[in-house]
Amino acid sequence: MNAIFLALFALSAGLLLVRDPAAFLPALLEGAGKAVSLGLTLAAVYVVWLGFLRVAEDAGLVRGLARGVRPLTSRLFATRNAAALDAAAVNLTANFLGMGSAATPAGLSAMKLLGSTERPDYARAMLFAVNCAGVQLLPTTALAVRMEAGSAQPYDIVLPALLASLSALLMGACLTLLLYRVHAPRTARGRKRTDKADRA
Repeated sequence: MNAIFLALFALSAGLLLVRDPAAFLPALLEGAGKAVSLGLTLAAVYVVWLGFLRVAEDAGLVRGLARGVRPLTSRLFATRNAAALDAAAVNLTANFLGMGSAATPAGLSAMKLLGSTERPDYARAMLFAVNCAGVQLLPTTALAVRMEAGSAQPYDIVLPALLASLSALLMGACLTLLLYRVHAPRTARGRKRTDKADRA
């Protein structure tokens, strides 16, 4: 990926130097300034949401939410492992609230814990599919970028993004269920045949 970005930068810089050499340095400095400004804006957004998540954790709200959605997550991930379900619930909640950086540690922890559940491959695949859908009540990163770019109505994307991500979640969950239901009987049959062969 770094090589691709480097190639694009080199190509753009070369074309600009050929067409208008005097505009190269001002454009470079302006781009760097915008990058710094955007980075500070995104950092402020992440700091606010990470602080909110920490306060929610200290107040017990995260654990309460995890217990509240446990019937749903236990069915979704096909396990009753409380620690894995709590980590998955924190990950899903943080993603839903647009706290992507806060969701990552919980997601990694959930992946590790789901690896020791009854159906580890299915549970991990489902968590991956749910995370890839990216369901967010407020896509804070996209909103911050639109505000920084001077969008007149930055919140116009909220409803379309939510509907699109919900559709992706439904499709991803259904495909994961279908895939692992198709392969589960074959695996079971394969084990029975192996057991019969061993007995013979």
